Amino acid sequence: MTGADVRDIDPGDGRFTPNAPQEPAWRTDLSAAALPAIDPSLSAADWPVVVEHLREGLVLCGPDGMVWQVSPVAARLLPEIVVGGSCAEFEALPGPVAEITRHGRRLRVRRVSLSAGRSCWYVEDLSEHTGPVDALAAERARSAFLAMVGEKLGNPLHPDRAAAAVVRLAVPTLAETAVLILAPRSGRARWWRASQADDGQSILDRGALHTGEMPAAVAESLHGVQPHTVDWLAEQAVGAGWLPGHNAAEVCARLVSLPGRDAPAGVLLVARPAPRWYTEDDLDLLRAFADRAGAALTTALLYRNQAEVADTLQASLLPVEPAQAPGVQWGTAYRPAQAGLRIGGDFYGAHRLPDGGSVFFLGDVSGKGVEAAVFTGQLRQCLHALHRIESQPARLLRLLNDALLETTLAHGQGRFATMVLGVVRPHRDGGLSLTLAGGGHLPPLVVRASGEVEQLPLSGMLIGVVADPRVDQVSTRLAPGETCLLYSDGVTEARGGRRGVEQLGTDRLMQALTGCQRMPAPALAERIEQVTCDWLAQRDHDDIAVLALRAAGVGGRPHRHLHAVPTPTGVAREGATTP
Repeated sequence: MTGADVRDIDPGDGRFTPNAPQEPAWRTDLSAAALPAIDPSLSAADWPVVVEHLREGLVLCGPDGMVWQVSPVAARLLPEIVVGGSCAEFEALPGPVAEITRHGRRLRVRRVSLSAGRSCWYVEDLSEHTGPVDALAAERARSAFLAMVGEKLGNPLHPDRAAAAVVRLAVPTLAETAVLILAPRSGRARWWRASQADDGQSILDRGALHTGEMPAAVAESLHGVQPHTVDWLAEQAVGAGWLPGHNAAEVCARLVSLPGRDAPAGVLLVARPAPRWYTEDDLDLLRAFADRAGAALTTALLYRNQAEVADTLQASLLPVEPAQAPGVQWGTAYRPAQAGLRIGGDFYGAHRLPDGGSVFFLGDVSGKGVEAAVFTGQLRQCLHALHRIESQPARLLRLLNDALLETTLAHGQGRFATMVLGVVRPHRDGGLSLTLAGGGHLPPLVVRASGEVEQLPLSGMLIGVVADPRVDQVSTRLAPGETCLLYSDGVTEARGGRRGVEQLGTDRLMQALTGCQRMPAPALAERIEQVTCDWLAQRDHDDIAVLALRAAGVGGRPHRHLHAVPTPTGVAREGATTP
């Protein structure tokens, strides 16, 4: 028999005697006419047993709102409802049927009106039915949150952006206020804080503190200790100024370390109003969130460190601008094959000599990318040392060949280079005298004062291949305003034209230089780079390097200065006329 079987029976017609000490805990006197309507064999003495075994609990209330009777099931579900107490809590429920949560259980309360102003309340335990459903829904919500966290934290590769994303994601699911403190660097620890505003949006701010100002709990967590249950954590967070407008008694705070490679990448402080205590399920979710946040921060920090190392190495491998020299105006242009690396296998440079002249060079090493750039750095270092003991170009190039052979054989690299190396000395009339040695590189070009372009007869063998290479040497003189141009094969071998396969070549390069005798060296170098890029039309290319030196003349300005580069018209497209 269920509660529905008895709800229409009026238990008492004026003969109901509640709280009689000599009667059983649940007593209902039914008239003889009523009993056969239920079961002819059911007696009044059996009624308490029937009620006790109902699936629903029953609470009988009198017209004055006092509890008359409580069935055993109702007493177990609502121990605070006692005979002689008040039904006011039930009467305050919205509607005749309502769901409430008591003692960790979800209950459905249903009211049935009886005669004489009395009422009977049926209490049904829904926990067995809704518990698994609620647990499944909670697990799905947890999984969805962690999946979203993994997706959001998979993108930032900058520590600042990753830290800001961590605290934003923690609010409001995990906390009303979240503070992330990164592991100290150079004696200072940076922190990010996100807090929930009244409109539901998160407010982000950041700061830094010295390691000596760090709260003790945070310092311990950064060393692997996790004091997430300490009672004084809220006091420390308030004292650090991370929870403005709150006092420690009103806040529930927890702290968790974010895993790193060898040590925690940081710690996460979460806090919310004290009535919302962190349950064990909340802490499990917090730890899972911390694992993902730690992985994201570790990746971002590793990327930052690698980027810093790469930037330092790239800066040391980039071509160095020539040092200023009397009577010489330098111009350079450089474009590596892989623009993202900013480094390549082409190089140039110049070093001052004690007699007022300069050693200058431009070359190309075998290979591309980082390995070629490293070999270039070794070659430049050798030149920097050797020019101090030898300034004659051919002999200096042979010394460099011996040094490279030693290096490549010792490391089994088998690399080689082509190079033009020269010495420039100023004349009193403002001109320059040049002595150049060739090591298998493209011969230099000279733009004469008449506007004509001359190719110097310079060849030679590769550097770093054989022990005694043939090195050619040639001398020339630059009158004031004349320019000598050194360039790599990335210029002449640039492929373009109508079909995109034709090389720019030396002839087109010389046409592009014809008539440019009045251009300063920087503008001329940039013109060659622009002509080459126009010919390429954004196609792939080899490393491009250009070094121009111009006789500045008497009283001329030797330092590097830029002018507007004229629009290239000679060779940008096949079939165009030369300037």
